[in-house]
Amino acid sequence: MEISAGIKASLAGRYASALFDLASENGCVSAVETDLENLGAALAESADLGALIRNPEISRGDLGKAMAALGDLLRLSDLTRNFLGVLAQNRRLAELPAVIRAFAAIAAAQRGEVTAEVSSAHPLSDEQVALLQEKLKAREGRNVKIRTSVDTGLLGGLVVTIGSRRIDGSIRTRLNSLAQAMKG
Repeated sequence: MEISAGIKASLAGRYASALFDLASENGCVSAVETDLENLGAALAESADLGALIRNPEISRGDLGKAMAALGDLLRLSDLTRNFLGVLAQNRRLAELPAVIRAFAAIAAAQRGEVTAEVSSAHPLSDEQVALLQEKLKAREGRNVKIRTSVDTGLLGGLVVTIGSRRIDGSIRTRLNSLAQAMKG
């Protein structure tokens, strides 16, 4: 499947594309994808780690050592560890979150998948996620990977975003539409 030109054109996309090519050659795309998901989770959980990768005052060598220690802690594959070292050496660690997103998009495109971001007022059960996944697969004509999040401001219903398309079935939007219609 063709990878978006926008992804390839960005700095993060070029790094992600190079990493994907290396992972493909070594037959470890899924391992690298798992490593990057774990790194993304670590970045989301630790404000200190986010600050570390964006700090221009830390030397390249110290960043490399910090990334090596992080690789040990998260038990990352050798390819991912080496990649983090390259990012540290090139002072591109601040791009890591964007590289993670771009790599996930490239890997999904290669598998013929699309990712749906689903926001709901309350956490969805596994059964609800599976049912939604079936319906979206029928609608899209390809496999759909679902990432869920909770937005209590929705009041109820769902907001599903697939690429640049949004399906807004939230109660908040329906109430706003009704209010606009009543204003005349």
